[in-house]
Amino acid sequence: MDKIKKIYEEKINLLSKYNKFYYEKSEPKVSDQQYDILKNEIFLLENKYKFLRSKNSPSKIVGHKPSKNFKKFQHRVSMLSLSNAFSEEDLKNFEKRILNFLSENQEFKILYSAEPKIDGISASLTYKNGKFERGLSRGDGKEGEDITSNLATIKDIPKKILDKDFPRDIDIRGEVFIKNSDFESIKEKFANPRNAASGCLRQKNPEDTKKMPLNFIAYTFGFEQGLKQKNQSEYLKKLDEWGFKTNPLNKTISGIKNLIQNYKNVEQQRTNLDFDIDGIVYKINNFELQKRLGNVANAPRWAIAHKFSSNKAISKILDIDIQIGRTGALTPVAKIKPINIGGVLVSNATLHNEDEIKRKDIRIGDTVTVERAGDVIPHILSVDFNKRPKKSAKFIFPNKCPSCGSKTEKEFNKVTKKIDAVRRCSSEGYFCDKISIEKLKHFVSKEAFNIEGLGKKIIEEFWKLKFIKFPQDIFKLDYQKIEKLDGWGSLSVENLKYSINQKKNIALERLIYALGIRHIGLENAKLLSKHFLSFLKFKNLSVTENYDDLLNIDGIGETQVSSIKSFFANEINLKVLDELGKILVIKNVIAKQQNGLLKSKSFLVTGKLNGISRAEVKSLIEENSGNTVSTVSNKLNYLIVGDKPTRRKVESANKLKIKIINQEEFLKMLNKTS
Repeated sequence: MDKIKKIYEEKINLLSKYNKFYYEKSEPKVSDQQYDILKNEIFLLENKYKFLRSKNSPSKIVGHKPSKNFKKFQHRVSMLSLSNAFSEEDLKNFEKRILNFLSENQEFKILYSAEPKIDGISASLTYKNGKFERGLSRGDGKEGEDITSNLATIKDIPKKILDKDFPRDIDIRGEVFIKNSDFESIKEKFANPRNAASGCLRQKNPEDTKKMPLNFIAYTFGFEQGLKQKNQSEYLKKLDEWGFKTNPLNKTISGIKNLIQNYKNVEQQRTNLDFDIDGIVYKINNFELQKRLGNVANAPRWAIAHKFSSNKAISKILDIDIQIGRTGALTPVAKIKPINIGGVLVSNATLHNEDEIKRKDIRIGDTVTVERAGDVIPHILSVDFNKRPKKSAKFIFPNKCPSCGSKTEKEFNKVTKKIDAVRRCSSEGYFCDKISIEKLKHFVSKEAFNIEGLGKKIIEEFWKLKFIKFPQDIFKLDYQKIEKLDGWGSLSVENLKYSINQKKNIALERLIYALGIRHIGLENAKLLSKHFLSFLKFKNLSVTENYDDLLNIDGIGETQVSSIKSFFANEINLKVLDELGKILVIKNVIAKQQNGLLKSKSFLVTGKLNGISRAEVKSLIEENSGNTVSTVSNKLNYLIVGDKPTRRKVESANKLKIKIINQEEFLKMLNKTS
């Protein structure tokens, strides 16, 4: 896992570097495609490895801090980024998520606005009573630079719109770019058209910007008052009528197969276009559905960017290394002959798990196709069997842990009723050295204790020197011994001591996350901390054994409860908790005061509702200060019953005299109607 963390941190640092050059210095270092590929790799890493989190992650920020060269203004509606798709399967999953959220079946027809994505610079134009008043850059998505004077020099941007049906107040959004033909005359000064557009748009003197061949294509809006159009295709037509330019390749399409065909057609036209595009953006055409779907984190649920061609290359597998993570998972990694893929030197490729190796029959010495885009780290796409060495042998996955010698096994998942694909070391607690080291690295990681100066390499060094073995040892370090080590001095030791002492005061949710309990990420740790409220109640779970109560926490399922049981069943883990409780000051959780319509009320849904999904119901309940549970108990206030409810839940609710309501009654509680 240390290599995964290193890869993640390198990607975050690289993204931050690109953002700084792009937003602060107006000198983009990579293409939009390369940037989006890097961003997607970070998202996938975070999704697969829940312990990976950074304050500089693109899942938490959009863009970068606004430049100091310009005044800053808040966007009236945030400029969000887009989730990415790289395959037909990604698009199917995107549509499936939409249908599930809207509680519609597969027969429900979704019309998309398919719009080729120009590789340029985003801008937001504010018009009041038809007059162009202010233009902002994207900035960090919430706040942008005031570049009104520079945008006003672009001929494609209307300064006054007289049409009576133009909204009285609206932010028109689009992309500033330079045509490839125009770039020819200035290519000596810039690396590519996008760099040129960025540099030109951020000139301090608008007269310098005016000399540059900038173009603007409009495609969406932010804040609006008085917009009459009901869907994206109508809006795009109106943009043309109002004097804005729009992409000539825009289309409205229904069906994933048709989206794919259009994608292929547009990709084939790329080289003949006079502007750079790096994919196609698909938006739900209907504005009302867009509003219902809303946003997730920094991206809308109702839109996705389908990126063009991923990067591939041919290499040779030199060896297969088995890495062991903090949960005991054995992850095979191919050591390949270093190759350059999309400007990045690649020497490792993930093999995912034992089943993947068997399915593709991957062996040491094989010549393979390595794909970099759209995956956590580069992965093996296929094997060239014609180039396989004659004495090649199948790779045998170890039945014993390479670290501690314990038996490795694949667990049966009670939820999915299937055997897990991942093979794990069967040792418990801190018996396995590799698992222990990874647990300690996780314990000091940014989202856990975040101890500055105690990074992964130092954890490994202190482990080898037997300075630490368990988490509590971190707070009992012998600083005199550390000061005698090479590379350490009195000042660095004092800094480390200060950093560690500072972290003795910790929030309960961060402590729970730091323990590294399998299947308990930061979000689950937050849910558990709100349930227990204090460290004492959390620690006493080993005594009370009230594990079934945890199933009432929305977001905690049988898989998480099973992991928590295993954790508390281990004597070493209990000793670690006792020791940490003596050393640390663990802050209790203070419940937030909320005054929504459903304050202090709990709900459970059974059966299918009409035109609204359970995810949407949950969202409505939480927005109004209520909460949802997963089982019928005395803690439940309302059981919402839809079509074909679970009979057992209804009977249990009646027995406990819990109020049973239908969809209409629930919506009335929110002053809504179905």
